[in-house]
Amino acid sequence: MLKKILFAGALIGVLMLPPAVMRATGQDAPAPKRAADVSEPGHSYRLDFTLSELEDGKKMNSREYSMSLNAGDQNEIKIGTRVPVEVKQSEIQYLDVGTNIWSRLRDRADVQWLSNDVMLNIRSELSNFAIPDQQAQGMRPTIRQIRIDSSVIATPGKQMIVGSADDPNSKRQFQLEVLVTKVK
Repeated sequence: MLKKILFAGALIGVLMLPPAVMRATGQDAPAPKRAADVSEPGHSYRLDFTLSELEDGKKMNSREYSMSLNAGDQNEIKIGTRVPVEVKQSEIQYLDVGTNIWSRLRDRADVQWLSNDVMLNIRSELSNFAIPDQQAQGMRPTIRQIRIDSSVIATPGKQMIVGSADDPNSKRQFQLEVLVTKVK
């Protein structure tokens, strides 16, 4: 019993020592990570997007957009017009009308059996005036909007459809494709 009391007293005494004494006994905090511990940056890629408008399976219109992106990064293409709209008397709100494509790319080279593939997160939005003359007449515009959000695994060098959407007001379909190219 006396041994247990002496052991408990010694343990309490050690725990009450100031931190400087604890460090002197070799109980240092873990060393901070060195620069060598940080993972290497991934590869660079070029993303070529094609936004096509089809009617009855026939391509009516097509727009192309490109961006460069490093693995692990994100980027955005935004083309359009900021339209002022009066929401309340003397209160104006701006609407973005046009094309917006945001993408994040992650290199999957660390997975041996998927060594060529990349993971893409894509958000795209196409908006325009449903009736083009509304803006010129100073009316509150009616905006048509199509949005495609997608997460895909893409193989560099192979074009793929990211998503498609039917226009509810017509027989048209909008299709977003991407071609990923590894930059050396």
